Amino acid sequence: MPPARTTVIALAVLAGLAGCSGGDAGPVTETGDPANCPGEVLDVVVSVAQWGSIVDQLGGDCTTVTTVLGSGAGDPHDHEASTGDIAAFEEADLVVYNGAGYDGWAADAAAGVSPRPVVLDVAELAGVGTGEDPHLWYEPELVPRFADAVTAELAELSPDAAPYLQQQRQLFTTELQPYVEALARLRDLSAGRTYGATEPVFDRTAAAVGLGDATPAGYRDAVGNEGEPAPGDLAAFETALTEGRIDVLVYNTQTAGSLPEQLRDAAEAAGVPVVEVTESAPDDEGSFVEWQVDQLDRLSDALAESE
Repeated sequence: MPPARTTVIALAVLAGLAGCSGGDAGPVTETGDPANCPGEVLDVVVSVAQWGSIVDQLGGDCTTVTTVLGSGAGDPHDHEASTGDIAAFEEADLVVYNGAGYDGWAADAAAGVSPRPVVLDVAELAGVGTGEDPHLWYEPELVPRFADAVTAELAELSPDAAPYLQQQRQLFTTELQPYVEALARLRDLSAGRTYGATEPVFDRTAAAVGLGDATPAGYRDAVGNEGEPAPGDLAAFETALTEGRIDVLVYNTQTAGSLPEQLRDAAEAAGVPVVEVTESAPDDEGSFVEWQVDQLDRLSDALAESE
């Protein structure tokens, strides 16, 4: 059995609550193993853990993956690349970032080092521009396409490792099966049902399974633009909950504040189930698939129980 890959916490910084989550955990590196890689072990830098988890699974022993913002780290919108971050970009063979304005600091860092690494912009892969919903890891159709793109880039950079990397890609397809099944179950339960969201992180998955968005437009637009909803928007949301126009409240636990809590209280008072989701995987979750399946199953259970 090959030795276990090593997890190294490169930096730990305490920070106050900001945006989608609480503190900045700093870069996390998963170290590859040259003894078990048939080609060159590649240095890969990934901006956020949502994609870093998948890249690490795909690269296996043939990649050393540094995720700049690990699970539970600070808001990618507000992050500023540190000296340590830049050093990682300077060593990278491949840089992966979300794009669509979500992590512009990563694009700037990759463009500012020489020689410039190969770059995979997920938003560009998805055909999504700045100003559109940037929570691309919640787009089910994109996940296997992303895996294909990562595998292709890695194989081109380390040709001798290509057969190993293809095996890793096939293994990832197998590991995705519970995710595919969880989506299918949720799709069966979503016909004619609606949700409201305290923050639009889950919207792409909801749309993919046919769950109708009943979040009042004024509230949705304000939060989506990182603004403060007007009192009338909040009142409209509470009314939709109390009048039964929303079947389930999707609650982002990584966004602190009195307004989300007020909506949660209103939902619970109205008997509307509350399903917790997160923008990035919590520290106690394992892989991307485990994180997503846990959320999908809880949403399916809530819809099934409220029929």
